[in-house]
Amino acid sequence: MIDAEADNYPVAWMCAQLDVPRSSFYAWRTRVGTLTYSAARREELKERIKAIYQKYKGTYGCRRIAAELNGENCEVSVGLVAKLMRELALAGIQRKAYKRTTVRDEDACTFPDLLGRNFAPGTYTPGQALVGDITYLRTGQGWVYLAVVIDLATRLVVGWQMASHMRTSLVRDALQMAIDHGRVKKNAIIHTDHGSQYTSGKFQRFCKKNKIRQSMGRTGVCWDNSVAESFFASLKNEMYYQQVFHTRTRARFAVMEYIEVFYNRQRRHSTLGYRTPTQAWDDHPNPAAAKAA
Repeated sequence: MIDAEADNYPVAWMCAQLDVPRSSFYAWRTRVGTLTYSAARREELKERIKAIYQKYKGTYGCRRIAAELNGENCEVSVGLVAKLMRELALAGIQRKAYKRTTVRDEDACTFPDLLGRNFAPGTYTPGQALVGDITYLRTGQGWVYLAVVIDLATRLVVGWQMASHMRTSLVRDALQMAIDHGRVKKNAIIHTDHGSQYTSGKFQRFCKKNKIRQSMGRTGVCWDNSVAESFFASLKNEMYYQQVFHTRTRARFAVMEYIEVFYNRQRRHSTLGYRTPTQAWDDHPNPAAAKAA
């Protein structure tokens, strides 16, 4: 039955439905002469490669897939995996063009690190400690920049803004969104890098006006803002790299859906005990504390 329907349905799916190991199916095909042993092994490898590719949302190339297979005690070379991926028309995510977003002003005022690289959720209460950063997305209309504000206690993206520029208003508006939604406590900490947007006089005055304390990591050390870096990596691997954006408007809608629908409300985080950020916020003894402050 599986052999007869192989052109109509994925072999892996049919094997799963019939509770038949794929290796047994290919071994049978070899015995009855419909496939040579080598051809049967290649077909089984293709199924396993497709499963790994889908599991990691298309982010794995031939080297990582080969490492995954070898880790499963399936000895295979990178070259063979690359060849089979070409036959399957599969390609891993490639490194995109680099666009610098942290532009430091050597004469600007900077601030001490108030967090000491302690980003553990249990250390803070909602609205008490935030991290901010900027990334870039390429579209058919040119670059678009995304600024986010993330709550450390819950990993909730409490504020975000997108624009075709990297002026101070981009990061200020992202923080204003968090304030407007009642996600920032009085005397909260906003931790960022040394980008000129965050060291500007306009942003400093905005923070003072809203009773927010600024904190900064070391220059050029990504681990000093690893929570924001991790979020951007997730957004790009799980959403951005899977699509083509012809316009900035399309990118904005996709980012909004990823943050507000998927990331904040559906995506489970290991650092939160596999809860979503929204659940972590609601599970706090006083989730409305930030709003009341």
